[in-house]
Amino acid sequence: MNDHRKLGRELDLFDTDPLMGSGLPYWLPDGAAIRHTLEEFIRGRERRAGYRHVYSPALGKRELYEISGHWAHYREDMFPPMELGSEQVVLRPSLCPHHALIFRSRPHSYRELPLRIAELGDMYRAELSGVLGGLSRVRAIRLNDAHVFCTPEQAADEAVAALELIREAHRALGVRPVRYRLSLPGGGGKYVADPALWERATALLTGVLERSGVPFEAVEGEAAFYGPKIDVQIADGAGRESTLSTVQVDFHQPERFGLHYTGPDGARHRPVMVHRSVIGSIERLVAHLIELYGGAFPAWLAPTQVVLLPVSEAELPQAARLRQRCLDLGLRAEVAGPEHGTLGARIRSARLAPYQAVVGAGEAADGRVALRLRGGRRLDPLPAEEAWARIGALVAACSAELWPNGAGR
Repeated sequence: MNDHRKLGRELDLFDTDPLMGSGLPYWLPDGAAIRHTLEEFIRGRERRAGYRHVYSPALGKRELYEISGHWAHYREDMFPPMELGSEQVVLRPSLCPHHALIFRSRPHSYRELPLRIAELGDMYRAELSGVLGGLSRVRAIRLNDAHVFCTPEQAADEAVAALELIREAHRALGVRPVRYRLSLPGGGGKYVADPALWERATALLTGVLERSGVPFEAVEGEAAFYGPKIDVQIADGAGRESTLSTVQVDFHQPERFGLHYTGPDGARHRPVMVHRSVIGSIERLVAHLIELYGGAFPAWLAPTQVVLLPVSEAELPQAARLRQRCLDLGLRAEVAGPEHGTLGARIRSARLAPYQAVVGAGEAADGRVALRLRGGRRLDPLPAEEAWARIGALVAACSAELWPNGAGR
């Protein structure tokens, strides 16, 4: 079984330091490359789905979370307030209150709805040290979050679209959920006391799951404090489940923040707030992908996509030029020269790279490269520009294939 905590450190993706603290990993360059790629991947998918991206601060006044309900229902999972003059500020535990304020800051007509606001934002949870582990459970979280403000009539369609966006992203990433969960209240008083709200939201999400054609289980005690949610569950090699992606319907916070839009009748109407996270937290997703692929990531995700292998020092200048050309084309490339050992040793060291490009005297003379695909398949030498174009097309398509004819993964 691949354990991301061990493998992630061996691959130089992330690490921790006692001076930074438990549950606060830092990202090394290769891990940061994967993280950046995932962030750009989901931003692109969201833009095509009609989302517009914002930035909001990771701090807020305590009063903000009193209005949202987090202070009353979620305070034990939040970091304590910090005194700042006469005010108390808090590290945010979620992004939804900030997005509610962004919506409230401008007038809106029904013609603008649905309004889809997305953000890759930082949030913080005061997790107990006993539950922390690697990247899968952390205290500083980079969340792929979004909130759709829509009319009540649009809410079901927006939730269905969000669930389909999740499924599309999972297919591209190779993620296979183990189950879909309809998370309901139960087992305590941490939930908003409004039976009509819960009944309405539960019926809506049940219909969304049925329309989407996915089997699901209803589980009590796992809802958000303000409403039920669809949780998309993944599992590690030991069968331990965690939630990666979510879709939630919220009638509570629009009321608390006094959100409204102008309807066709000229009167004020209350929007519905659909929360959704397509790929969840970047940390948990990367933890899952490390274990899923064992470090042999698809080419589009690999921290180094092309390793250039000059046979001798005489080919080093050409290898450096080829690397620069790869970088100019948006490919992540490195040169592993003779100073790193024999050619055989360097090939073994670069075994997880999707592409190894051997540059011998003949290739250097006529601008060709001899590609080796991960797994050992060798291709006949071909012009470097053709090789980079083929690789670039597969990377741009987020393909799981290593070569256009389907050979190699």
